[in-house]
Amino acid sequence: MIKNIGIVGFGQMGSGIAQVTAAAGYPVLAMDMSDQMFKRGLGYITKSLDKAIEKGKADAVQKDKVLGNIKQATSLKEFADCDIVIEAVIENIDIKKQIFKELDTVCKAESILASNTSSLSIGDMATVTNRRDRFVGLHFFNPVPVMKLCEVVRTIDTSDGAFKAAFSFAESVGKSCITAKDSPGYVVNVLLVPYLLDAIRQYERGVATREDIDTGMMLGCGHPMGPLTLTDFIGLDTILYIADIMFEEFKDSHYSAPPLLRRMVNTGYLGKKAGRGFYAYDKK
Repeated sequence: MIKNIGIVGFGQMGSGIAQVTAAAGYPVLAMDMSDQMFKRGLGYITKSLDKAIEKGKADAVQKDKVLGNIKQATSLKEFADCDIVIEAVIENIDIKKQIFKELDTVCKAESILASNTSSLSIGDMATVTNRRDRFVGLHFFNPVPVMKLCEVVRTIDTSDGAFKAAFSFAESVGKSCITAKDSPGYVVNVLLVPYLLDAIRQYERGVATREDIDTGMMLGCGHPMGPLTLTDFIGLDTILYIADIMFEEFKDSHYSAPPLLRRMVNTGYLGKKAGRGFYAYDKK
């Protein structure tokens, strides 16, 4: 049974996972590269909870409960007794492998290791451990406290017991879960990314303005957000990174990044987080 949760990486995704997990009553042990980065993660959570209080969706008692359930770790060795450890660091396979290699040596034999990666191979990461049968993907969506979905990814080696335990855990923190095979893009991104790339191609070709492309999909298809706005929200660099991985795997032109996307990323137009993408944003 999963009781104690570990989270490695405390940025927007890791802190979001920590928030919903702590809100569900689990004790959470989390770490990042420095005290400053850990405090920044706590700041994300505090801001999220304050917004929920303003909207009447939470109160001060719940806020204190969430923050009280989160403790800081300064070394991977402190995750030894965690029942599941979720990695949520940068999308770099070598960094992730190094983390899992060390976690495998310190965590108890029955611990489940999980990655929140949105695009990299879960099975590939599992190869550096001696617990391929207890290795899964738990792909939460940003912002984690708001988005209801979690893709639970199993490899050819993942045991039924580990998969069911991870699936049940994700449900217990309030997520609706779907099962995905260990294939680039899983379910959501393999469908979403080509749609976003096609929207960028239409804008690049001058078929319509960015506003009309977004308005067309919102009013014509009932989408809550247009594709170019959504790309800005996700991050142009993130979309480019995922597209390149899927193109390398499938060699399908649907996953080929438009030249405009690559040029924008190369010049620092990364979307909302950078203050400029397809639209301009006030960083404040």
